[in-house]
Amino acid sequence: MDLLKTLVEGGPLMIPLMVCSILTLAVMIDRALAFHYHRNIDVRSLRAKTLEFLGRGRLEDAAMLCANTPGPVSAVLLAGLQSYAKHRDIAARPELLTATMEKAMDDYSVHAISAVEQRLEILRTVGNAAPLLGMAGTVTGMIRSFSALQEVAGMDPGAVAAGISEALITTAAGLLIAIAAVIPWNIFISLSDRIDREIGEASSELLDFVATRLATASA
Repeated sequence: MDLLKTLVEGGPLMIPLMVCSILTLAVMIDRALAFHYHRNIDVRSLRAKTLEFLGRGRLEDAAMLCANTPGPVSAVLLAGLQSYAKHRDIAARPELLTATMEKAMDDYSVHAISAVEQRLEILRTVGNAAPLLGMAGTVTGMIRSFSALQEVAGMDPGAVAAGISEALITTAAGLLIAIAAVIPWNIFISLSDRIDREIGEASSELLDFVATRLATASA
């Protein structure tokens, strides 16, 4: 009841602030589960097994392994393997083949990272908007206070209490919601950068392996 009373005293701007808080909580849960799921994927083992299959000439098995492994790293590796299978007729020109594979993986990595970072813009938007909504509530609360003060001709200081309360509640709510959005946003962006590095390392490893294998075959 006290919480409900506080929300009511915060005035009409508490409605968009509450919407912001709900969106923040929903995105936090969604992205936390997604990053936790990715963390349980053994990317190092995936990379090792993929190269092992390629070393044995089992390209289809390598592609199948990546296709059956969830996550952005396996998806980008699969794009590279599919490009390799499609353009094996230019294997006599290793530089051209690896450049084609690299472009395929680079193009797909943009989509992979976009999927990783989906809905994170909501957190950043809330982090920027919530303090502004709180400040707007401060202004409307102070306007309400001065209007009440004018009506009682300054004889009753208690008449301005409701407006001051509205101003303080919306300011505090805006700041707290912004903090609750910005901190997870920074954490998730850091985790996304780590996945991006994993994609880059896996792609480079695959390209180096293919280039070395082709060079050895042509020697």
